[in-house]
Amino acid sequence: MFTLKDLTVEEYILPGNAACSGCASALSLRIALKVLGPRTIVTIPACCTSVLQGYYPKSPARVPFLNTAFASAAASASGMAAALEIKGREGINILGWAGDGGTADIGIQGLSGAAERNENFIYICYDNEAYMNTGTQRSSATPRGAVTTTTVTGKAERKKDVPEIMIAHDIPYVATACAAYPLDFAEKLRKAMTIKGLRYIHILSPCPPGWRFPAERTVEIGKLAVTTGAWILYEWMDDKYVLTGPSKGLTERSRRRPLKEYLMLQGRFGKLSEEEAKVLQEDVDLQWERFNRRLRESAEPSK
Repeated sequence: MFTLKDLTVEEYILPGNAACSGCASALSLRIALKVLGPRTIVTIPACCTSVLQGYYPKSPARVPFLNTAFASAAASASGMAAALEIKGREGINILGWAGDGGTADIGIQGLSGAAERNENFIYICYDNEAYMNTGTQRSSATPRGAVTTTTVTGKAERKKDVPEIMIAHDIPYVATACAAYPLDFAEKLRKAMTIKGLRYIHILSPCPPGWRFPAERTVEIGKLAVTTGAWILYEWMDDKYVLTGPSKGLTERSRRRPLKEYLMLQGRFGKLSEEEAKVLQEDVDLQWERFNRRLRESAEPSK
């Protein structure tokens, strides 16, 4: 397993950048580049990371970043991967890095196409569960009950399960991660680096201004997302699901903390009634029932 000693002391995202205080995406990108190293090219669509990586000619990034259109992170990564292959350049990591809006909504056509072709790059969605860079509008990854500027009484629909959509494409590797568990993320990224083809990692990225909590509680809230079971840490490879990190011990409801502990720390859930909170708890329990069934089925010997 990955340890702190395995992380290089080199920094590829320098301090003094324009990310918000407590930005989980900035934390995850820092870890990602420590794992991937200096021979990495990052492509990003319009998103919070466009702000983080700065305005020309100044940038905190020590690796190349390509800014592309909102729908085009996976398309631009596909093009770069093809160009490197044609030129015979090896040992360079291509990283598509996009938010949930640029992944689950606007960019899913390019991502689906790249997955169908099994393009050779890593794609990471940092999921802060809304369009944060443009004012906290709901996305299809916004969870049910969350207040945004376009769902002022709380979103009525459930969160889109993008990792399962990617698994349906039968790409070589799919995993989830959480910014509050950086070593679990680093281990999955290290594994992804050893695989050829499209590898997809979906990171839960708590957002202080969008989720309405104090910046110093980012890691606490990320850990609560996992320990309450609202966010499941797992990886999928060779048709098998494997739980990772704290999620390994949470298959039974009695081992999970009450979802209310997670909800009550976020202003975006401030309008929930007790009955609505119970419905969200039922959603989590159902999510685990379905996931436990997938675990059992994937563990069965092939017929």
